Amino acid sequence: MKSGRTLVNLAQELERQLATKRDLVVPSSLLQCRTDEGGDLKMIVDANGCDGVYGITNLARRQLADKLKIPFTYFERMRTEQPGLLDRNVNTWLQGDNEPRMIRTLDGQVRAVLSDRYRRLDNYDLAENVLPILQRLEGARFESVELTETKMYLKVVTPRVEYEIAPGDIVQAGIVITNSEVGHGTLSVQPLVYRLVCRNGLIASDRALRKTHVGRTLHSEDESITVFRDDTLAADDKAFFLKVRDVVEAAVSEATFRQVAQKMQKTLDIKLTGDPVKTVEVLANRYTLNESERAGVLRHLIVAGDLSGFGLVNAVTHYSHDVEDYDRATEFEALGGKLIELPSSEWQELAEAA
Repeated sequence: MKSGRTLVNLAQELERQLATKRDLVVPSSLLQCRTDEGGDLKMIVDANGCDGVYGITNLARRQLADKLKIPFTYFERMRTEQPGLLDRNVNTWLQGDNEPRMIRTLDGQVRAVLSDRYRRLDNYDLAENVLPILQRLEGARFESVELTETKMYLKVVTPRVEYEIAPGDIVQAGIVITNSEVGHGTLSVQPLVYRLVCRNGLIASDRALRKTHVGRTLHSEDESITVFRDDTLAADDKAFFLKVRDVVEAAVSEATFRQVAQKMQKTLDIKLTGDPVKTVEVLANRYTLNESERAGVLRHLIVAGDLSGFGLVNAVTHYSHDVEDYDRATEFEALGGKLIELPSSEWQELAEAA
């Protein structure tokens, strides 16, 4: 499992962001974009009491392009090669669009361009409610926590529940909670299997609790712009956090964890009888791994010397240690979870690849 920041550092950054982030719900006609010759794009909010000029992140540019139905590749080409053309296109479509947008800002940057129906479930509120639940787990270890540009991750393991996959090969129960404040995924709570011998994490995403970021419209007809403080919607989340408590307790229960661990154990009996290179190639094509990722998974498979389904699962999750991007590393942990759920016909295709 890829390591992240310390829990103290996470708390400090969440508090820092709480002080600087700001949300606006603005009619599109009150937004303008301006791009300088170097391709630096700014968003201008032109509304009484909320005027401002903001930078705009790569994710927010992509969301803006999507909202305006401009292909992102063309959007970026205009930004770097014809900035005036980009401004004319964007501003023309914004002026003709009366749909309100939620503009999420942080440190003077627009970090997300979302629908006014986007339901905020913010990291600070989530951490405040969920950390006490996680800390009550017997022997709880925060193996990895991180705050990326798009998501927050909390990965916790408890030694109270464990299972022996093979002699001396112990896995322990855990939980991973993820959330995005910028429209890059649902808030989810998923069981985690932690393998002690190599510190690999496997995410059982088929047993997840998810909450989408969709809610009621956040403005009334006579409002041209609305600014929300961070505690405005906190009360609405109380019921969900009670569900989180129940899911955390269920995920680390003996029965639930044993079911996941036994699925993992069954992959010991799947022998990779074909060409390992071809097996990883089939895997890479099916799950869209790039050349570097494919080579990395193959390397771990060969070095471990375990040419079984279990060996392939662990090669995938072990490769997450090598991935620089934390979001992508977590995707490899989830891929391990997908593999243990594969039907026998799909395992046969992987095992007999030649």
